[in-house]
Amino acid sequence: MGHRIGVYPGTFDPITLGHMDIIRRGAKLVDKLIVGVTTNASKSPMFSDEERIEMVKREVATIGGDIEVVGFDSLLMDFAEREGAAIIVRGLRAVADFEYEYQMAGMNQQLNDRVETVFLMADVSLQPIASRLVKEIAIYGGAINKFVTPAIEAEVVARVEKIGKRGS
Repeated sequence: MGHRIGVYPGTFDPITLGHMDIIRRGAKLVDKLIVGVTTNASKSPMFSDEERIEMVKREVATIGGDIEVVGFDSLLMDFAEREGAAIIVRGLRAVADFEYEYQMAGMNQQLNDRVETVFLMADVSLQPIASRLVKEIAIYGGAINKFVTPAIEAEVVARVEKIGKRGS
């Protein structure tokens, strides 16, 4: 029996119930799933690299199975190769995601054809969830409890308050 490793990359700023759903399902497809948290600051995230890695570690601890959380700042294909992964797991929410993801998968295949990209369709109830929108809703004082776990909700709300106080 081979030891099939998969990588699920993302910024996870913050990790949402949509991400959790893909992690839970992706973990079933492989012997070991590595959740790769991108530490590339170009997106100027709400949470630091360390905070995001810790949040993801804490959240996935409840899932069970062989799941490891690793920060990475390199090309995804180099990261996948370094981790010995045969599969990259990506979640698709909408048709808009598909075009971008399809292009990325094609480019990645050109870079390394030993690694296969597998797309999982987001659960219908979780489809609209995007970290960007979760942050936007929180900044304007809206409820985000339908999109993230209670622990993440508390951290996002606390961060928004802290940012707000700095801005005043």
